[in-house]
Amino acid sequence: QVQLVESGGGLVQAGGSLRLSCAVSGRTFSRTAMAWFRQAPGKERQFVAYITGRGGSTYYADSVKGRFTVSRDDAKNTMYLQMNSLKPDDTAVYYCVAGPQGTYWSPSYNYWGQGTQVTVSS
Repeated sequence: QVQLVESGGGLVQAGGSLRLSCAVSGRTFSRTAMAWFRQAPGKERQFVAYITGRGGSTYYADSVKGRFTVSRDDAKNTMYLQMNSLKPDDTAVYYCVAGPQGTYWSPSYNYWGQGTQVTVSS
């Protein structure tokens, strides 16, 4: 059974940093693209960042470009999201996903984590 488990969320002041982790169990994902999405209360799920299998390429939403960095350590079966210069608008539940079924920015992935809350205070 495949499981994606996020960690690292929490409460931080605007301008601060957090590092999210996504640990994968049940199979190896080194050749599988993965991504981060987020969902704020009352809003649709939003694409944040994407990384190809083996980390060859990365893509970001315009709203986080230059502030967030996605990476992966396939030896540890783990993906990360380093978030710097956080803003109150970044407040959301962040989801780790794997196995895209369409375009990378579409929330159509085979596997989803349970989410981790990130709250940025002003």
